[in-house]
Amino acid sequence: MSLKGRIIEYIDNGRFICAIAIEESGKRVRILNQNGKEVNLPLARVIHKSLESCSVDQAREDLCKQLKSTSKKRQQMMDLVNLEEIWELAIEENDSMFEPEFLAELCFGEHATDDHVASFMRSVFADRLFFKYREGKIIAHSEEIVKQLRIRREKELEKEALLNTGARALAQLWEGDIPEEWPERETCFKMLSDYYLYGNDAPESAVTRDLLKRAHLSGPHVCFHLLVKAGVWDKNENIPLLRHEIPIEFSDAALNQAKSLANSDPSAIWTKGRKDFRDLPILTIDGESTRDFDDALHVEKQGKNYLVGIHITDVTDYVRPGDPLFHEAVARVSSIYLPDGRIPMLPPELSEGCCSLILGKDRAAMSIMVLLSPDGEVLDLNIVPSLIRVRRQLTYSEAEEMIDSDEELRILAMLSRKLMERRIEAGALLLPVPDVNISINPDETITITKSEADSRSRILVAEFMVLANTLGAEFVADRESPGLFRSQPPLRTRLIHGYDKDLFLIFRQRKNLPRAELLPDPKPHSSVGAAQYTMVTSPIRRLMDLAMQHQIMHLARGKGVLFSRDDIADLARSIVTGLSRINPVRQLRHRYWILKYLETRKGDRFDALIIDSGPRRVHIVLTDFLIDTDLPASRAIGEPGNIVSVRLAKVVALENIVRFEWT
Repeated sequence: MSLKGRIIEYIDNGRFICAIAIEESGKRVRILNQNGKEVNLPLARVIHKSLESCSVDQAREDLCKQLKSTSKKRQQMMDLVNLEEIWELAIEENDSMFEPEFLAELCFGEHATDDHVASFMRSVFADRLFFKYREGKIIAHSEEIVKQLRIRREKELEKEALLNTGARALAQLWEGDIPEEWPERETCFKMLSDYYLYGNDAPESAVTRDLLKRAHLSGPHVCFHLLVKAGVWDKNENIPLLRHEIPIEFSDAALNQAKSLANSDPSAIWTKGRKDFRDLPILTIDGESTRDFDDALHVEKQGKNYLVGIHITDVTDYVRPGDPLFHEAVARVSSIYLPDGRIPMLPPELSEGCCSLILGKDRAAMSIMVLLSPDGEVLDLNIVPSLIRVRRQLTYSEAEEMIDSDEELRILAMLSRKLMERRIEAGALLLPVPDVNISINPDETITITKSEADSRSRILVAEFMVLANTLGAEFVADRESPGLFRSQPPLRTRLIHGYDKDLFLIFRQRKNLPRAELLPDPKPHSSVGAAQYTMVTSPIRRLMDLAMQHQIMHLARGKGVLFSRDDIADLARSIVTGLSRINPVRQLRHRYWILKYLETRKGDRFDALIIDSGPRRVHIVLTDFLIDTDLPASRAIGEPGNIVSVRLAKVVALENIVRFEWT
């Protein structure tokens, strides 16, 4: 039957349009629509066509008037359509596909006219919850699909409400007012936070973009500033910490276990068989702000030789594999020390309390008793579970002043120098880069100072810790037990032979260090100058040290290994993965506070060390802060190794941007 003269309906820009067919040609039909436009329409776009036809010879104005009237009538008839009621009847049928006329008759309860059918079709397209249209047929959705669509619709309504109220609230917040009536407040803040941290990878990135657009807010840091205005973030929020999803809060189970241990009788916790070393003149040497003391030393003369006790706090009776605290240690991998705070691996009840070697307190320890010759040669070794009491608690600066006058410190310093010389002879590489100390003052000003990493007191502690780590690795390796061994292949390019304080050579050498590995079996560590190496001296700060302490103490007590090779492999993966998240956080936060300080110094001149020079860029390190950057190449600047003056041109701490120019 020809379409000519028949009223048809099609969809244009989401709206139903009434039209009259003027001429049909192949797969297209020329129409005049209700808006007075002639359109060459594909037949596939025709949704409904009337059974009856009318004359196309009428005046165009009359035809358009008739079409608009028909469209209005059908639109009004949609109010009489109850799709849910018809759907409930339809799903009782064996078939899910229906003729539109059949469902229209069910709906209106009478013979379906063109207007009935068209208004029903319009309703199906307006509300797609119960039915869908396909090639002239109406398909009834199953009950499961309707349930899913209802859930989706509820979410869409919630989303729309969130966008509308959220956009108004954010616009108000941006102006400095915190809205009182805002049910979706926390949801919006979570979306802003995720979007700022993860960009388009955030779960609700598209919704967040829409939210900001509706609030007429834009810019790379608008989310950051909104969250600061709302009090959700601090103005110096540690973004890398959040972005790398570093755990900050401890689980309730871990906190409960820590509190229980801290309130328990320590003698009931410590296992039997500990040597009582509480009468020994044991001392600690640490930084001024240290609260988690994990290593101590003592020395006593034995003939012409020296017995040195390297006493490491024994955490094995407090943090055991399978416990909530051990799970926390595996998740955190290491304590994180930042200019504006610290994130401990273990709760303070342990790290600063019952496991910290506090002055005058009885503590369980793993004592590495090593007999050294006057030349620093290891003559004998004994690793024992012990009970110790710290007699003196010194800072590095206090120890530095006392080394020449204090007999115990003098001997320890002398032996540490001998140990360092022996390591250098074995190929060790010492790269003493000064420490850059950042202090954030109560008035929010920033103080930056440098301190030498190779003072006599620091070398004293460092060399005995290296010795303890080396001997711990040897203890496990000699028993052919699996462990967490650090190794490093031989250097291919050696610029420094042993020990050198030349900052230029140190930075160049660091660029040529081979990659270190974490292995279950011992291999040499070239930079340390050891045949095998591990880390055991900080069990309250590092997972690796905690795990190795467990392994060593199990072996020392004659119980064999605690961790199998598979266990060690799992721990190694956790450590490598954890450090890959932690190290960037440390570095970026350290750099942030330096840049924050430099924001007050724009236009000032600074000394810089040229590390490398290429045809286009020159790599420099600021000598006051030891941060690196690059500048465009210039013939007038000098050679690598030269100290030059540069001017601070731009710095934005939040964006990690710092630019200098030649002076």
